[in-house]
Amino acid sequence: MSLPKIAVKKYLILILSAVLLTSCASEKKIIYLQNAAGATSESKAAKYENLLQPDDNLIITVTADKPELVNNYNLMYLNMRSTEMRTLNDDRLFTYLIDQNGEIDFPAVGKIKLAGLTRIQAEAKIKELLKDYVTEAQVLLRVLNFKVTVNGEVVRPGPQQVNGDRITIFEALSAAGDLTIYGNRQEVMVIREIDGVTTINEIDLTDANIINTPYYYLAHNDQIYVKPNKTRVNSSVVGPNITVIISAISLLIGIVALSTR
Repeated sequence: MSLPKIAVKKYLILILSAVLLTSCASEKKIIYLQNAAGATSESKAAKYENLLQPDDNLIITVTADKPELVNNYNLMYLNMRSTEMRTLNDDRLFTYLIDQNGEIDFPAVGKIKLAGLTRIQAEAKIKELLKDYVTEAQVLLRVLNFKVTVNGEVVRPGPQQVNGDRITIFEALSAAGDLTIYGNRQEVMVIREIDGVTTINEIDLTDANIINTPYYYLAHNDQIYVKPNKTRVNSSVVGPNITVIISAISLLIGIVALSTR
């Protein structure tokens, strides 16, 4: 028994429609920073500065007109002079670790609470404390282990080392190779810990007002997770063989159509 030509054509139209529907995507779900004309350029996020926190490794360099007056405050000089520490390639020899109380142990001064301060505030605090020992000292502080982690639907997931004082979420995603076509741009999660409290925050990369949120600039140890979109989720249910099945059905209908001529 052969199928009528009209029925065959209907089947072909249905299959073609199904393929076209699965290949369509809305621009509103793909394009970043939509409605940019309504976003302000002078946002609170633009003034963001990263805060120091426990487990930060700090390189602190103290300089003055007379270097011999500040050598004892620089770990590089102290470790070079030491007879027990000769492995100068180890960065840990040159860093101050902020402990769980938010403090570092600084030569001559003792314990200094730095957690919760910005880099500039920490430099000013150390400089003020050194006044009793060195006049007109200059202090330069840098966080050695500032990093963020990007996971989920991105090209290159994993941790990223940050060389400067701050990084935007778009810079972090760019370093991870950007989102794959299967990444949900409207429901990106930023996991952040502040004072021992972890929060999970959802942001929309397609909305230009993201620049006004606290998550436009990332904090040290932030974790970004990009959710899969519906296409990726559905493909995991249907399976990778869907295109083979559609091709087989199309071929079968084609054979049936030829036999009805």
